[in-house]
Amino acid sequence: MLKKKLVYSLIAFAFAGIIFAQKDIEINAPGAKNPILPGWFADPTIKKFGDIYYIYATTDNEMLASGAPTVWYSKDFKNWYNYVMEIPSFSAKAITNFWAPDIIEGEDGKYYLYFGNCEIGCNIYGYVSDTPVGPWKKLSENDTPVISNGFPREGFPSLDAQFFKDTDGKIYGYWGTWVHYNGGYAVGELNKKTMGEMMHSVNIPLEQTPAPFEAAYMMKKGSKYILMYSGASCHDETYNVRYSYSDSPYGPFTPGKNNPILSTNEDKTVHGPGHHSVLKENDDYYIVYHKHDYPMTRGGLARQVCIDKMIFENDSTIKKVVPSSKGIGDLLKSDVPDDIAFMAKTTASSFYHLKSLQYDYEYKPSFATDDNNATMWKAADNTTPQHLTIDLGTAQKIKRIMTQFEFASYYYQYKLEYSADGNKWNMYADKSNNHTAGSPMIDDNDVTARYIKLTVLTTEKAGLYAAVWNIKVYSSLFEIPLQLKNRKSDKDPAIKSTKKLLVDLDANRIQGNSIVTGIENKGSIGGIFTKSGEVSLEKKDGIKVFNFTNGALTLDKPVPKSLAWNGSYTVAVWVKNPVVSNEGEILASWCDRTEFGLANSYNALAYNSGNYGAGVHLDGHFDMRYNKVPLADKWHHIVLTFDGVVENVYVDGILDNSQNMLLSSAIDKAKIIIGASDIGENFSGFMVSLRMYDYALNQGDVMNLMKKTKPQMK
Repeated sequence: MLKKKLVYSLIAFAFAGIIFAQKDIEINAPGAKNPILPGWFADPTIKKFGDIYYIYATTDNEMLASGAPTVWYSKDFKNWYNYVMEIPSFSAKAITNFWAPDIIEGEDGKYYLYFGNCEIGCNIYGYVSDTPVGPWKKLSENDTPVISNGFPREGFPSLDAQFFKDTDGKIYGYWGTWVHYNGGYAVGELNKKTMGEMMHSVNIPLEQTPAPFEAAYMMKKGSKYILMYSGASCHDETYNVRYSYSDSPYGPFTPGKNNPILSTNEDKTVHGPGHHSVLKENDDYYIVYHKHDYPMTRGGLARQVCIDKMIFENDSTIKKVVPSSKGIGDLLKSDVPDDIAFMAKTTASSFYHLKSLQYDYEYKPSFATDDNNATMWKAADNTTPQHLTIDLGTAQKIKRIMTQFEFASYYYQYKLEYSADGNKWNMYADKSNNHTAGSPMIDDNDVTARYIKLTVLTTEKAGLYAAVWNIKVYSSLFEIPLQLKNRKSDKDPAIKSTKKLLVDLDANRIQGNSIVTGIENKGSIGGIFTKSGEVSLEKKDGIKVFNFTNGALTLDKPVPKSLAWNGSYTVAVWVKNPVVSNEGEILASWCDRTEFGLANSYNALAYNSGNYGAGVHLDGHFDMRYNKVPLADKWHHIVLTFDGVVENVYVDGILDNSQNMLLSSAIDKAKIIIGASDIGENFSGFMVSLRMYDYALNQGDVMNLMKKTKPQMK
């Protein structure tokens, strides 16, 4: 009897161990293996060429995912290195859209890269190289797309192409986005002679892939063709992965069981997973996908790449994937030595505490040494210099330091110092004049020290924070695969905030009762506002006001460089809107929408009841509306602030709404316009004053400004 109880106990213990082993870990847990890349990347295509893994992805979190064309590579599937690929521009325009890339190896031993781009038409373009990382040459010198917009039928959106090589050597392409509006995905055969055109292309009937959106991906299991795809909306938690199967690359396809097979998990730590590819390693399958960041950026603009195991029940049935922060076990044994800074004590000059209506979250210094790509240290604001200090506990040999800054494709200027006692510092690596991006940044030396100090001096792009995903320290050197180095940037470091009042416009300062030639800007950038359309001066409620009927005031000075890209700002107005409509009604704008026309490249303050609402960036997915629309025909103090992380709108001193954002404002051809946008969208109402700063006021500052500038109404 005792033996039987012991056996039962051992079985129960073993079962509990299995359950425990399958349990996920906290999203902020040290050593978490998801996300697998340190940075903002989406739509991953994973390949293995030779003994190196490659991840080609959309560079995210700027201008609607229009960052540099980069690739990540690794030998051990643990330590990843980023490289900005050299891809020739179109004859008409430079490439900024590098969307949903895919790559295949041709029978000629060359590598063929395909990606979507909407700068000269939303098409799929092709390139060729002797290596998986370039340099790349166009398949068509005339910029003829491999898959053109409106193919295989008129109006069909040709984006998100993925290619599949069948066992008979034929290559098929699958593509389409917003397909629930456009009649289903498309499939065609790639011409293997040219690798640059599709043949026999048709649409797959919509009912064969229920609830689709984008991102078709074909794979083969046994004799079955598995057409996987993403459904619902990429902007929120509904995004998911589904599949159908067939006996032919062209279908007909039968919807699979267990759909959707990948979805937002219960605690939403894996939020909006989708747009994936699949890695087959021996007999195991792994799904590589993106998910939204935490805390989540508005509209799903900041995504990160993850991996989890995918299991087939049989050749035509996929089990539900369990998305996790834990990720997968080691695929290979790594030759990289232990990181001696892992979980070391850290201190910093400051750290950012995100407090908004949605989140209360700290970007702690300890996150820089936790080997977790979901967490980062971020300074309290976007001023520099900022520093991070690591205490290794005892003096140790230090031969290599690897730093993963927030943005892999923009340079940071910094220095690394070392110390035995934390008081006297010596230079380990001086990158104060660095103009080369990279992740990680690799700095080698040979010293013995207990303390390491990283000081971030400035950044390539305006408004970027001193922010580090991970900093790793090694006592010995090791092989870096490929040893690629990015091209040096020819751009100067970003202009920093002046911390000044840039624009100061007040109707009560104007002499007389009419706008004759122009109005002087009393702010630090100076200049003259000129009138266009119908703008008049009149008395309203006993005070002098601007009456905007169908006109605007435009400043003749360029938008300051401190407001470019992610630059912080505050815009504060005293305003009365007789009728609050659901569109337009722009109080102020300072970006050029015609240059890019992409989300978060455009900034404006609005006063309407629609999705534009308060903070304008493109459409309802990214704009910030008012939670409580300010009452019509009453005076209000409306303030829009952005500190480089959080955008806030205050109405009469009270925080009305907030959202996480990273902007990439296009200002090169922009004007500061009061009462309209660059394409019109005029405000129709009364304004007493407008003030604009190149930094973010806090709530106390906003309240003081409201009291100080409140007009004396009768």
